[in-house]
Amino acid sequence: MKAVERAKLVRSLRHESRRLRLLVLVIGFFLVTLTFVVVSKPDALLFNLNGRLLVDQAPRSLLIRQRVDAHDGRSADTLASASGDLKVVDDDTAGEEASTNAIGTSGEEERVLASEPEQSKRAVEATTSEILDAEFKPTLDVDQRNGRDRSHQAALDNVERDKPLCDFSNFRANTCEMRGNIRIHPNGSSVIYVEPTSSSPKRNEQWKIKPYPRKGDELCLNHITEVTVKSSKVAPECSKYHHVPAVIFALTGYTGNLFHDFTDVLVPLFTTASEFNGEVQFLITDMAIWWTRKYAVVFEKLTKYPLIDFNKDNEVHCFKHAIVGLHAYMEFTIDPLKAPHNYSMVDFNRFMRRTYSLPRDAVTALGEIPKTRPRLLIISRQRTRMFLNLKEIVAMADEIGYDVVVEEANVNSNVTHFAKVVNSVDVMMGVHGAGLTNCVFLPHDAILIQIVPWGALDGICRIDFGYPAEQMGLRYKHYSIGVHESSLTEQYPLDHEIFRNPLAFHKNGFEFVRQTFMDTQNVRLDCNRFRPILLEALDQLNQ
Repeated sequence: MKAVERAKLVRSLRHESRRLRLLVLVIGFFLVTLTFVVVSKPDALLFNLNGRLLVDQAPRSLLIRQRVDAHDGRSADTLASASGDLKVVDDDTAGEEASTNAIGTSGEEERVLASEPEQSKRAVEATTSEILDAEFKPTLDVDQRNGRDRSHQAALDNVERDKPLCDFSNFRANTCEMRGNIRIHPNGSSVIYVEPTSSSPKRNEQWKIKPYPRKGDELCLNHITEVTVKSSKVAPECSKYHHVPAVIFALTGYTGNLFHDFTDVLVPLFTTASEFNGEVQFLITDMAIWWTRKYAVVFEKLTKYPLIDFNKDNEVHCFKHAIVGLHAYMEFTIDPLKAPHNYSMVDFNRFMRRTYSLPRDAVTALGEIPKTRPRLLIISRQRTRMFLNLKEIVAMADEIGYDVVVEEANVNSNVTHFAKVVNSVDVMMGVHGAGLTNCVFLPHDAILIQIVPWGALDGICRIDFGYPAEQMGLRYKHYSIGVHESSLTEQYPLDHEIFRNPLAFHKNGFEFVRQTFMDTQNVRLDCNRFRPILLEALDQLNQ
């Protein structure tokens, strides 16, 4: 038994001895490592504290190294190799390193090798000086920036002073825009840019403008008040001061027709005034009170100030910034390349949905809501371009799988009510006409189907609604009726030129085309021929 116990005791002592040796080795390794880190790399130790050390407590040498790295986009190691490690070293150490580098080299090689560290050192010192100047002398840069800003603003002011007050180059609308001392005198139908008394030579500008975007349409513009825009050193005294820009535009024209309400006024007004975020004063020539009440919510979104009736106002209004006329481009569209802030029809579509507090910003894929049928809105008409077989169309759409809604849009329609109906549907269809303008209330990715009457009207229809719908972010479908779907067959024999060559009628002008193909034509839709269009729309809604 004693021999066994002695053997166990020996084994135990051996184990304890091994553990002790291992502990000594670990402690020794730790002490050597700690000594190396503290003696050789003090900066590294300081900056491995996970941000607990403040920047102004860090060694200056390390701050310089970090800024040089950031400036050149190189690592600390790369810079160290190029500049002698950028450590703070004494002259003796530097001498030793230089002599070591020179051992075993020829005279020529020695000169080259000696010059490279010197060049690198000078480059690093220059970079370091720049960084420290930027870090510790910010006032100089601020002054320089302010000086550049003042110079830039002065250049802009010179351009503003030198450019003409008005721009008549747009084929659709003339506009005038000016900044400075501006007097608007509605009683005299004038807008005066007051020239500084010191300015030389005089501008001597005078323009006549009718601020309604139907340039060249004399039938329309005959009813619009003409405004004189001129420069002068003499002007009436101000009776009312404004600290926001002015926008002057007309309302009479073709307003009252839903399409023209939007293409002639609401879209251009949005394009012109949105950038001011409500801080803008509207002065309206040829005011139509009923019209401003109809679109009151739109005006409330665009301006925070009461509308001024230009034709009945006797004040002399003083502004620092004024725009006469509205920015307008093609029919019912915004050109983002020319519009302020690159506004587009997507922006206008979003603006209208928000203005009327509409709930749907985009259509929902049908598969995401089980047992939900897509909603189809059919825009009906009561005088021209009517659907002669509306009940048959509704039955066919219902059979395919749509919930069908039928609404008529006219000048008396309640805009708020109609906007909510339109926003609730996924597909809207109708014969070419003003009612399709309600597509501005559709959610993004909804589908608009335009039925094109007989008469080679595809181009007109695409310009009026096809392109605008696509620019709004809607999906557009175009259906041109055949001869057998037109009521014109009841007025003319089938061999008449109106069927054989309808394009020939266009040479007589738009009014003739409108009277021939639009005002006297109705549509009897061929449901078998039209059915694939609704099926395609259904497929798109499932995607």
